[in-house]
Amino acid sequence: MHATPLTIRPATAADTAELSDLFCVSMNYWYRAHGKPEIFPAGPGGVHPFFATYDLLDPGACVVAEHQVTRRLMGASFYHPRQTHVSLGMLAVHPNYFSAGVGSALVRHITGLADARGVPTRLVSSAHNLDSFSLYTRKGFVPRMTFQDVLVSAPATGDLATPGFENRAVRPATSADVPAIAELERTLTGVYRPEDWGHFVENRLGWWSVSVVEGPGGLSGPGELAGAVASVRVGGMFFVGPGVAVDRHSAAAGVRDQLLQRRGETALLLLPVDQPELVRLAYDWGARNIEIHVLQVRGSYTPVNGVALPTFLPESF
Repeated sequence: MHATPLTIRPATAADTAELSDLFCVSMNYWYRAHGKPEIFPAGPGGVHPFFATYDLLDPGACVVAEHQVTRRLMGASFYHPRQTHVSLGMLAVHPNYFSAGVGSALVRHITGLADARGVPTRLVSSAHNLDSFSLYTRKGFVPRMTFQDVLVSAPATGDLATPGFENRAVRPATSADVPAIAELERTLTGVYRPEDWGHFVENRLGWWSVSVVEGPGGLSGPGELAGAVASVRVGGMFFVGPGVAVDRHSAAAGVRDQLLQRRGETALLLLPVDQPELVRLAYDWGARNIEIHVLQVRGSYTPVNGVALPTFLPESF
């Protein structure tokens, strides 16, 4: 079998329309083929929130695999360079080029960027997609954490009870909180991304909300920062996360606050399986499982000492 002639190059503004089609077609194709609802039911326009976020956070951090003969885009991947790591974001291969080595070439390029800086590469990938799981593990990624993807709805009226959880004070985050949030995440997870938390709190796109949690588990003492949970609501998507907290009590308080800000709506939330009390609480709220995702890391890894909640926008954990 002859290798497909491809070139890996940075994406340009001229690629935007074709990239939107590529991500939409690739991801919808896989989900339909496995009996699942399309991830972008509204078509290529559903990809816009991802592109808009990445353009603000990481302009130019997208590479494409271009066919050397036809000049068609065979695949593409976003990536997110951070001080402590490089995160491999959305990766898509056009169905016409499945099993042609396109995904492998893209991953090899991005891990090469991380290797050149001497930092690990991280990603959160579907455990249901064994093709992608195998691609990453073959490239040296090691599964480190597992998450239950759950859908949970906020009540139109009333509260979300938290029996068995201690009360924590919750308030909206301000720009003054960003350094402390970023440092809390670095202390508990080894991940440092102040630019992300600044983006969420600044909310230039009008999609984000961030709650900070204070409590006795705060790193600097009682009443100090004990957690932060963000959410994004745009274009029919409602994701709760990312989030970080010193304990399950602070994590639950932040998640509850974000859910109650969107009453009557249903959010996607990734819960770590090693936090059974949080999982049980979500079940009490009516959550249902829809998928499993895995944090995979190529290179050094710091185990989480607390609670970490990843998300799909942006995938920079």
